Amino acid sequence: MKVSGIDATYYTVKDLDKETKFYTGLLGSGPTFHQPDFVSEWTFGGGETFGLYKTASENVMPGGTAMFAVDDVAQAVKDAQAMGTKMHDEGNVTDTPVCHMAFGEDPEGNQFILHKRKQ
Repeated sequence: MKVSGIDATYYTVKDLDKETKFYTGLLGSGPTFHQPDFVSEWTFGGGETFGLYKTASENVMPGGTAMFAVDDVAQAVKDAQAMGTKMHDEGNVTDTPVCHMAFGEDPEGNQFILHKRKQ
């Protein structure tokens, strides 16, 4: 596995609509992608993205996560698991309208995402 950059940084939120309104004002434009009750994203000129992810967990802690850009998410998951990395949902790759991603965590529990844009 070789990471080529950071595609996105995300915050987990409880109230996606409220947070989307706040960041629309703060960033000066509406999201470039929005899926109700799931995610809002702002992609900037350099291709990097800031996003808000609505979690189903009741125990939301303020914080964020990095999306590491990889060429092949499924292979990156296998490589990470071979290192003993804890991958969520058994390392299954999530397919969204804009990307492929898999969720994992480092030895201290910090979250990260292995990510590949579809574009």
